[in-house]
Amino acid sequence: MAALRWLTPRRRSATARSVLAGEASAEAARKSSTDLEPTPDAPSEETAGTAPEAEFPVVGDQRAAAFFDLDNTVMQGAALFHFGRGLYKRKFFDTRELTRFAWQQTWFRLAGVEDPEHMQDARDSALSIVKGHRVAELMSIGEEIYDEYMADRIWPGTRALAQAHLDAGQKVWLVTAAPVEIATVIARRLGLTGALGTVAESVGGVYTGKLVGEPLHGPAKAEAVRALAGAEGLDLGRCAAYSDSHNDIPMLSLVGHPYAINPDSKLRKHARAREWRLRDYRTGRKAAKVGIPAAAGVGAVAGGTAAAIALHRKTRR
Repeated sequence: MAALRWLTPRRRSATARSVLAGEASAEAARKSSTDLEPTPDAPSEETAGTAPEAEFPVVGDQRAAAFFDLDNTVMQGAALFHFGRGLYKRKFFDTRELTRFAWQQTWFRLAGVEDPEHMQDARDSALSIVKGHRVAELMSIGEEIYDEYMADRIWPGTRALAQAHLDAGQKVWLVTAAPVEIATVIARRLGLTGALGTVAESVGGVYTGKLVGEPLHGPAKAEAVRALAGAEGLDLGRCAAYSDSHNDIPMLSLVGHPYAINPDSKLRKHARAREWRLRDYRTGRKAAKVGIPAAAGVGAVAGGTAAAIALHRKTRR
């Protein structure tokens, strides 16, 4: 019966840790963006041929900016999952830990919700892996992993939306629970302004294995956007935000132009009730209708399920 708790969505409001995580992420984002030299990949033909809406964004409105969720909004699948694959390839952790991570991913995809205890376990696992490693090392590896696993998973339609804001002279930020260093790498490669992400504590350029606040998720994302807007002098009523997940409703509700991109069923329902704009770049039957992110792909779910079965059998033995 314990597993059924994963099927029940839980509402969370902003806490002191959410605010701390958001403020730390905003500070890290502003610091990294000052030195960020965009090296965007060449746009695909599909991206180049996608036209933005005529009335939005408003050209020259520098008090406006755009905030994009990363997983399943800009990129197919989860950035942290792809990053984990790259670290496993480089022997940062063993097969047992990979199997455990695959089990967690399977539950998330099947349940379609994020359980706080699940997130805590995943967070602790990730922190234990990077503890003692240098920040510069992870940044360098992140560049390699982007080329290996992420570059071909960018949604051209969402990228075109981001480019429309850039062309209008506005700043564009990624907002993700992934580590801010990895998010910054992705933002740089896409030619964006910078990234808001989870901030892991480091001393002398070495990870301590602790977080500043909590993962940038749910209410913490909204706090990060609020803090960054205040520091940048933005008018949130003129800003836009894009996400696929109902977990990001706090962030979407902050801005004057919320968009539901490849939305899950709960976000789709919420967006329609409030007449938010929707965009869906997936093809075929939408797996979101049954609570499984379509961008994950059948292969990812099948692979996670196989790993879960293997782990279950091992536990029984």
